[in-house]
Amino acid sequence: MRKLLLMPVVLLALTGITNAQNSGSIDAKTLSEIRTSFKKDASTQAIQNAITNSESIRELSLNRSKIGKTDHYFKYRVDVKGITDQHSSGRCWMFTSMNTIRPNVMKKFNLNAFDFSHNYNYFWDMFEKSNLFLENIIATADRNMDDREVVSYFKSPVNDGGVWNSFYNLAKKYGVVPAKVMPETKASNKTREIGSLLNEKLRGEGYKLRILAAEKASAKKMKAAKVEALKSIYRMLALSLGEPPVKFEWRFKDSKGNISESKTYTPLQFLEEIAPAYADLEMVMIMNDPTREYYKVYEIKNYRNVSEGINWTYLNLPNEDIKKFALASIKNNEAMYASCDVGKQHNRKAGVMDMNTYDYASLLGVEFDMDKKARILTRQSGSSHAMALIGVDVDENEKPVKWEFENSWGSGSGNKGYLTFTDEWFDAYMFRVVINKKYLDEKAKIASESKPVQLPVWDYMF
Repeated sequence: MRKLLLMPVVLLALTGITNAQNSGSIDAKTLSEIRTSFKKDASTQAIQNAITNSESIRELSLNRSKIGKTDHYFKYRVDVKGITDQHSSGRCWMFTSMNTIRPNVMKKFNLNAFDFSHNYNYFWDMFEKSNLFLENIIATADRNMDDREVVSYFKSPVNDGGVWNSFYNLAKKYGVVPAKVMPETKASNKTREIGSLLNEKLRGEGYKLRILAAEKASAKKMKAAKVEALKSIYRMLALSLGEPPVKFEWRFKDSKGNISESKTYTPLQFLEEIAPAYADLEMVMIMNDPTREYYKVYEIKNYRNVSEGINWTYLNLPNEDIKKFALASIKNNEAMYASCDVGKQHNRKAGVMDMNTYDYASLLGVEFDMDKKARILTRQSGSSHAMALIGVDVDENEKPVKWEFENSWGSGSGNKGYLTFTDEWFDAYMFRVVINKKYLDEKAKIASESKPVQLPVWDYMF
């Protein structure tokens, strides 16, 4: 009898939960309203026919009125030569960092062409990131596997991405070498396979370290286990990329045909000779992040590749200041590391990025009206690619109207390897510029020396 009395109460409670859950469901009346809002007149029918029979909505939305409106001429341009190619890898940050100092080498040794070994620095990047991952696993071994930070580490132990501080850390510790000293391999040009294998190995080794920690293993035993894991990582990298040199011989032929004497360098000695600015941290990353307060420094926790290196740290500034400082650097013939959301409004055939290059709103009859802050917070936009900022064109008042990137997608991409973008595009999709501190004004210099606000490992700027 007691059960019979309780069942209707339980059923009533369940019904109440179900009704609450369904309060946001699409009922017949709402669906009818939505369906009738789509009126298939002649123009709508034509657009539907075009879209359903096209392989690319993007191509259909190409704004004809924008074609040919932006040229590739610049009043101020850094003296650069040659285009690099990162192939199927995410090493744009590395190529870009090297591309900003490559002109120094060509000028110093009077060369027509020169490139660094990206394979050399890729080796050490993967090796150091592996060590940092294992250190992070040890440091968080007392937390649950579903802890947000632990999840972040295991989700991506290593990858080939990075930002400018990643190259600075590597250069500071391992130096650089010419391309011929440690040439590219199939694995360095196409990094997905070796990256996947490294991650599988590291996840397994990380899991073992957590087990050791749970068993109350000593710090000495934990370190020994980490070193054994790194031996395996080193072997995997050496087999795929070749072993990096400790010393190397280098000679060259200059632009006049003169052949130099052979000279022995360590990678650090070579860096010191061609880019002494990297011996001391004279550069600063400035960034336009409208989601946060300007004239403050921010640091993303653990976003680095070398355990003892510096994290991704940036001074947040308005675009007007960034443009002013970048203009001064270009006028002084100094290229800058820069990064942006390269996929947005990018006409790859023309090598041009401009607002409304692709007019999706007119094609689809809906509005796309988020500003930069909203795009960042909703993950619709973020920095996706690094390139060297080398050129700027200005009006009669020296106000920028368009800018130029030196890309690392080969000479067949864009405008013979270069990309032109309008000043309006700069405002919407440019994120970071790394610049010599001497170009900052007093207000920015003072702000750059303030204590960083630390952001979490999973920050949306990552």
